[in-house]
Amino acid sequence: MNKTIRIIAILTFVFLVNNFSLAYTPENFDLWLKNFKTTAVKKGISKKTVDSAMKNVKFLPKVIEYDRYQPEFYEDTRTYINKRANKDKVKKGLFLYKKEKELINKIEKKFSVEKELLLALMGIETNFGKYLGKMDIISSLATLSFDKRRSAFFTSELLVLLKLIDKGVIDKNILYGSWAGAFGNFQFMPSTIKNYAIDYNNNSDIELKKIEDSFASAANYIKKIGWKTNQPCFYKIELKEEIPSKYLNSSARKIINKKKVKFFKKYIKSIERHDLDENMISAIIIPDKDIIPGAKNLKPAFIVFSNYEKILKWNRSLRFALAVCTLKDKFKNEI
Repeated sequence: MNKTIRIIAILTFVFLVNNFSLAYTPENFDLWLKNFKTTAVKKGISKKTVDSAMKNVKFLPKVIEYDRYQPEFYEDTRTYINKRANKDKVKKGLFLYKKEKELINKIEKKFSVEKELLLALMGIETNFGKYLGKMDIISSLATLSFDKRRSAFFTSELLVLLKLIDKGVIDKNILYGSWAGAFGNFQFMPSTIKNYAIDYNNNSDIELKKIEDSFASAANYIKKIGWKTNQPCFYKIELKEEIPSKYLNSSARKIINKKKVKFFKKYIKSIERHDLDENMISAIIIPDKDIIPGAKNLKPAFIVFSNYEKILKWNRSLRFALAVCTLKDKFKNEI
């Protein structure tokens, strides 16, 4: 990233944080907390659980800083991918695979999800368990729920988490993780834990910081949202100038104007792979546009497929999905 772009990103971040701080006072957060507790009880969560789990909840200014200055918001695609799908990451993943080969192979076979994908997801989410996060998840979720940017989403996640605690599925005393409220080797949000986490080793406890349950839960999750084995995620392409802008996706919220590969061929100068099934449904993304000041409209560009969109369901970031699939392919060349 050049110096000018970095300065713009930093100034934008400072502006956002300062504006937020004007709205935040301890009294405002205390009032929000009181109202939230009332809402939680009305949603069917026991008052005992609500009072106990939220007894020491605090507003965490650092969480707002992290939320406003995520790498997805300022790193260009090349930088983002190179940081997360490099030789060191491959080396660490291969070390873990050799250590847990029998288990990982069993999970791959049971769930029909490639081990390379699971390794890539864990590698990018937590650097193979090295960076699980040490923040109080309940306070993190409360802070983001109190914040206005994505309040509805994080309020829902906090309510789900309290319900899991209320039912005895999760021990509130172990809830330390990422600034965004994610937990374990694969950084599951509360709703993901509720819907997809499993007790693979049948010891009556879902342990998402341990290999058995975390790998099986990740495989269960990605399989159930529609991942197809041995299908591509994306290929890098070079576009012709005359491609209509309506076919260029720069947002991860929803990939639109999908067509068969053969439709897009007339707009593509070059592509990494030439033996593609021309009837595959695809879309065009330009991930740097709208994020990187001064980014070229057509570079970099990628043609993406159904599996790519499944990674977007895991994490709504064009760059994250590109990095996961890139690392997956690097593992495939080594295992």
